[in-house]
Amino acid sequence: MKTQRRRRREKKTDYKNRINILKSGMLRVVFRKTNQYIIGQVIGSKEAKDKVLVSINSKELLNLGWQWKGSLKSIPAAYLSGRMLAARIKDVKKAILDLGLLRDIKKSRIYAFAKGVQDGGISLNIDKKYYPAEDRIYGMHMKKDVKSKMEEILDKIEHGRKE
Repeated sequence: MKTQRRRRREKKTDYKNRINILKSGMLRVVFRKTNQYIIGQVIGSKEAKDKVLVSINSKELLNLGWQWKGSLKSIPAAYLSGRMLAARIKDVKKAILDLGLLRDIKKSRIYAFAKGVQDGGISLNIDKKYYPAEDRIYGMHMKKDVKSKMEEILDKIEHGRKE
């Protein structure tokens, strides 16, 4: 029996997926989900050494006027985080979505984040059937009135200003 590498044993790295991404030579848009927040990063690799170019955290939405602290990892928050990441990175037109060891579930927060990145101008080459419906992205399924606040925050993201 072959002993697994340490990062694979700790459920941190899928080496087969990583080597394929590194061979492509493209930038990676990395999606990570914690218990409270969504983290997005654009990472470049050179000679298998990663460098984080841009990083965002859904906690930054509070500075833009998001008023629901408990829903910083909801589908609307994931979409806004993706838009925020795309607005911060310059001169990138195409990238690869890197999920790490997260399960690939269509119409989930992962793909809401990816749709935000793609709507922000970075092509990720993902089929549209994986994205959540527009009413879920704009928070119509939530008890709170999220749509008007989302439009405000999207305007702030596009024009680069804070509250």
